[in-house]
Amino acid sequence: MSVAERIAAGVKATFVSRAVNIGVNGLLMVLLSSVLLSPSEYGLLFLVISIIGVAQLFGDLGIARSAARYIAEFKESDSSQVPHVLSIALKYRVLLVTGTVLTIVLVREAIATALGEPDLGVLLLVGTGLLAFRSLHTFNTVAFQGFNAVELSAVVNVVNYLGRITLVVGFVTLGWGVVGALLGYAVGAAVAAVLGLGLLYTRFYRTFDATDAPEAGLRRRILEYSVPLTVSRSAGVIAARVDTILIGFFMNPVAVGFYTLGKQISEFVLAPAGSIGFAVSPTFGEDKANDELDRAARLYESTVKYVLLLYVPATVGILVIAEPAVLLVFGREYAGAVPVVRVLSLFVLVQSFTLVTTNVLDFLGRARVRAIAKGVSSIANFGLNIVFIPMYGVVGAAAATVVTYSAYSLANLYIIHTELDLRVIGLLRIALGTTVISAVMGLCVMVLMPYTANIASLIGVIVLGAAIWASMATISGLFDPRETLSLLT
Repeated sequence: MSVAERIAAGVKATFVSRAVNIGVNGLLMVLLSSVLLSPSEYGLLFLVISIIGVAQLFGDLGIARSAARYIAEFKESDSSQVPHVLSIALKYRVLLVTGTVLTIVLVREAIATALGEPDLGVLLLVGTGLLAFRSLHTFNTVAFQGFNAVELSAVVNVVNYLGRITLVVGFVTLGWGVVGALLGYAVGAAVAAVLGLGLLYTRFYRTFDATDAPEAGLRRRILEYSVPLTVSRSAGVIAARVDTILIGFFMNPVAVGFYTLGKQISEFVLAPAGSIGFAVSPTFGEDKANDELDRAARLYESTVKYVLLLYVPATVGILVIAEPAVLLVFGREYAGAVPVVRVLSLFVLVQSFTLVTTNVLDFLGRARVRAIAKGVSSIANFGLNIVFIPMYGVVGAAAATVVTYSAYSLANLYIIHTELDLRVIGLLRIALGTTVISAVMGLCVMVLMPYTANIASLIGVIVLGAAIWASMATISGLFDPRETLSLLT
């Protein structure tokens, strides 16, 4: 299988996984927010998930991504070290997760008191199960990425997503409320984690002939490279979660619900970018190991082109249809989420570049400098949230996210340009052309907005807007439908 075919297969498998994730989380979002839970309960659920997400940093650190980097390297140079990399990394992971879970059990009541939410104590206890199994599940998917077997990552992710929706809806329907929802997330992750560990052992660990002992310094190298990855991952998770926690601190669970809704919509739209970045990044590590940086540069330019073609019109579209979409799908109780969605449409654009760049930098060995950029942006995000949330509420939190992620995305693009020597002028031409076409599409959709009286008409307007964009992009030569269709099929 050629490099292009392998990447295409990985992108398709990962995209199918992300598409299932979109469907599952979209359905869960609607059911939990509009049918099964009140706005306050919905906000409380995701306040707990945000706290667990931050705590999981201490259970994960950068061990999995460090292992993936060395797996990708050793399977090309010395495959006998691959089982040792897996074994060392997994032992570190289990030790860290155990310590983190015990810490949460001890401090959960103090967290509940600090945030003024008495129910958090019990919810955080249930959440430790989610933390433990999600951490192991993440380890598996990242390890598969190191083996350039992202199809297996897709399989275990789909199991997680399908288990999640079945169990969450089932447990909440039984009357278990927010506790049931959390339990559903945890059990779904547990099933996926067990499956992933089984696949990792049978498909990879036992297929390599390992030496009697790891090479000298391997444990130290895995830990050393995990340090910058830990910094960048910690900064990323804090930037993604701390705004939700601060909204809970300064405001209330209802406001958390509004903000969470906006963030979730953004995450759904970003699924294709995440698929592309996850699938292509191992190839960059292989290209660097084989001293083929020119090929890596051309691959990254192609990736950026597709991101521009997809996310510039997506950003414009979200800006235009935010109000009718939120009100028609979630109801007027969530009208407070409309300005959040509009502001976060800009986050969608800048984050799309981040998602296709960060893993690439890690596999190119530039994790340290990326970690510095991410750490600075995370600190700035925390500071802006403290200032903006009391002044502007949930819209302030969204604005802080857009400002800091924009700076971080530009830093990533600069770093990768120094590594790969990109043809910037050509990329700027594509960006300009896509922006002009997307603006025309947005104006057409705005004219049609008064006719969106129900969900069916809203979908019709969205489809028509996409058709207008595709027609203009094809005529201009920016978009080749046959090339895209061949990639996807």
